[in-house]
Amino acid sequence: MREITLSQAVNEALAEEMRRDPTTFIIGEDVAEAGTPFKVLSGLVEEFGTARVIDTPISEPGFMGLAVGAAMTGARPIVDLMFGDFLFLIMDQLCNQAAKIHYMSGGKLNVPLVLRTNMGATRRSAAQHSQSLQALVAHIPGLKVAMPSSAYEAKGLLKTAIRDNNPVVIFEDKLMYQDKAPVPEEEYLIPFGVANVKREGRDITLIATSSMVQVAEKAAVMLAKEGIEAEVIDPRTIVPLDEKTLVDSVRKTSRAIVIDEGHQSYGVTAEIASRLNAAAFYHLDAPVLRMGAMDVPIPFSPVLEDVTVPTPEAVADNARRLCSGEMIHAA
Repeated sequence: MREITLSQAVNEALAEEMRRDPTTFIIGEDVAEAGTPFKVLSGLVEEFGTARVIDTPISEPGFMGLAVGAAMTGARPIVDLMFGDFLFLIMDQLCNQAAKIHYMSGGKLNVPLVLRTNMGATRRSAAQHSQSLQALVAHIPGLKVAMPSSAYEAKGLLKTAIRDNNPVVIFEDKLMYQDKAPVPEEEYLIPFGVANVKREGRDITLIATSSMVQVAEKAAVMLAKEGIEAEVIDPRTIVPLDEKTLVDSVRKTSRAIVIDEGHQSYGVTAEIASRLNAAAFYHLDAPVLRMGAMDVPIPFSPVLEDVTVPTPEAVADNARRLCSGEMIHAA
């Protein structure tokens, strides 16, 4: 099995699905000649032309509205939103239109649309280009939300999303585009709602999303040297959420930390922790601990930015304290 970058995996998935289905097209800012600022789409316009890889003006509400209409009338658009922070500009089209049309039409209309965007701090992009806003769209019924943690997940989840008849939002961590992972050359799909147990353990469960999976895995390596066996689980999709796999793990280990790069308050960690507390309460030796980004705008200063998101050292320290019986306030 060859190793490719997350960027290459996304590019491959898009090319394969566009060859398979002529109704699939990409629309967004700088997607054609520039291949996006991160060069993820490089080469696609040469194969598919400007009729299917469509550069747009800087008008996110405009091209998102076009994509919703195209999806309602038989196409399968893939919208490239340059930064996840720009979600605020398209919330009406995404949350009031795409998410609700199937229900408001009595099931007569579908919106098979994929919104690709990114997330993640520590890239020195400051407060308006560093947010992780997955909780916003996960809150809206009618939308599915995927968060790949490697090139393997990025390709398999994206192909599944493109074939789904519902609107799907995929968040890719912008710092992971050059990270490599084994990816099969043959076609594969990753079903939504199926978590991946990345590492088995018996002492504590670390549930992590996107790039926080790597943070959790590094923490697990640190803990293993001290005799603490951490189980690491990647949910892959937060909507739908594989609650059974998460609960089964926590019932086994009796302790859990949920790690997500979104802000700590009212976010993904809170939802998952709440479900675990409800379904595994009598198996827990300590309250489920949450670790997210600080509830502050992401600073531009590197020194400040680096302390706003969870680190392997912080995760390992909290796990160590939980396993020793110390009660930690899950703020």
